[in-house]
Amino acid sequence: MTLEKELAGRIALVTGGASGIGAKTCDVLARRGAWVVVVDFDLPGAQRVADSLRDHGVECLALSADVTDPTAMEAAISQTVQRFGALHLAVNNAGIASPLAPVGELDIDIWHRVVGVDLTGTFLSLRFQIPAILKSGGGAIVNLASILGLNGMAGRGAYAAAKHGVVGLTKSAALDYAQQNLRVNAVAPGYVDTPLLSDRDPAERAAIADLHPIGRMAQPGEIAEMIAFLLSPRASFITGQTYLVDGGYSIR
Repeated sequence: MTLEKELAGRIALVTGGASGIGAKTCDVLARRGAWVVVVDFDLPGAQRVADSLRDHGVECLALSADVTDPTAMEAAISQTVQRFGALHLAVNNAGIASPLAPVGELDIDIWHRVVGVDLTGTFLSLRFQIPAILKSGGGAIVNLASILGLNGMAGRGAYAAAKHGVVGLTKSAALDYAQQNLRVNAVAPGYVDTPLLSDRDPAERAAIADLHPIGRMAQPGEIAEMIAFLLSPRASFITGQTYLVDGGYSIR
């Protein structure tokens, strides 16, 4: 089997799939032969991504869901299984950033919003994905953590706490299902050149790039390739791990 078709016959679901890392991950998975469900709060954006995937000769589905809403997430998984008959792979990418603020001044509503999307949203996604994947015979899940899931940063307490939580949740889920043919890993990107950073001025973008010894931000495709690897049969003996894809940020 060629690399391009190594995921043929697999059904994959990606949250936050309408843009950035999520959209590129959908594209890479489709190129590898997976049928892809694009889940995002932005349904028109998810539909645009889903429409583009059909160029790779795969079936796809766009769904709107808020990852903080358990009813919505349960419905998204149910619709996936009703449409395609199974779920084998999942990427929990949906997330938001937090505005800069010291912990002692952090707005409580912002704390709840960031932790709600980035950590509770990942939990709720896993909560409904895992039974479906087990019923389908097993598979793999990748959660999106961050360099701040393994490091701290002044002013980013809510985001760092949520992403540290994703790392711990990933390890626990991996242990829960290691003997049931379900692998769970995480990817921790450095700064990625996505629409979230496109409005920064050139000086700020240059400063962000300089945080990485490689001297630049990541491209979404570089993160998507690691995600695809961890979902693939090539990673069959890997579970419970968090892979830094950070251009050397964490060792500088």
